[in-house]
Amino acid sequence: MSENLGTTKKDEKKDKEYIKPMVAPVRTVGMDAPLRWLKKGFADFKKVKKLSLTYGIVMMFISIIITYVAYSASSIVLSIALVAGFFFMGPAIGIGLYSMSRQLENGVTPEFLRCLKEGKKNLSDELVLSFVFLIIFLIWARSASMVHIFFPSISHMEFMDWVKFLSIGSAVGAIFATLIFTFGAFSIPMLMDRKVDAITAILTSISAVLRNKMVMIYWGILIVVLILIGIATFFIGFAFLLPIVGHASWHAYREVVDADAWELGPGLGRDEEE
Repeated sequence: MSENLGTTKKDEKKDKEYIKPMVAPVRTVGMDAPLRWLKKGFADFKKVKKLSLTYGIVMMFISIIITYVAYSASSIVLSIALVAGFFFMGPAIGIGLYSMSRQLENGVTPEFLRCLKEGKKNLSDELVLSFVFLIIFLIWARSASMVHIFFPSISHMEFMDWVKFLSIGSAVGAIFATLIFTFGAFSIPMLMDRKVDAITAILTSISAVLRNKMVMIYWGILIVVLILIGIATFFIGFAFLLPIVGHASWHAYREVVDADAWELGPGLGRDEEE
């Protein structure tokens, strides 16, 4: 009788729906992780070279068009704003690359239509997050224009004026870039990977970044260096570097965020199984 009662209670507990927490479990990784992510990203790039390269070439031409528009307007402020806006939206732009790496991880040959299908399965929350990024960018753009007020005549600025202008502008931009990086480093891949709301994805990303502060600073510096290399090569490098960073970002998410434990419940995550 007591045995049957115990079994019944156990079954009832199993039947109860697992209420997912607001923040997914995250792991702490070592300083060697960013280079490992890049290595895995490069491996994915080689496996789906055509798709990845096509994606990179599109990003390269968008960058060239943005620069041309800014140059035609003879405005360095507009140029900086447009380029910054493009990269502020980078985490959302990388959805297709995350999907390719996810398909490879699942032993599936990546296809463009499948990338679109995976990208839109959680579209409403992805749009919410993209809107958050856009709001942050618009606030940054407004802040940048306020900085510009103190340097009204750019064409007549001397060297030290340029140093001050770029230093202040970079400092202001770094604050907003850090916000975007913290919110988006793991949230967009998680939205593409799991049925999760935007708030949980953002909170998980913040938790993961804060738990791995030095690693993520290193990862952010590597991304900035690769972007600068792309710019220095007149954007040609973007065709290769942006897809590699996108694929690497997927592996960063998979290594840091334990989405299995979050979705399946206590005792069923990857860490617990191992």
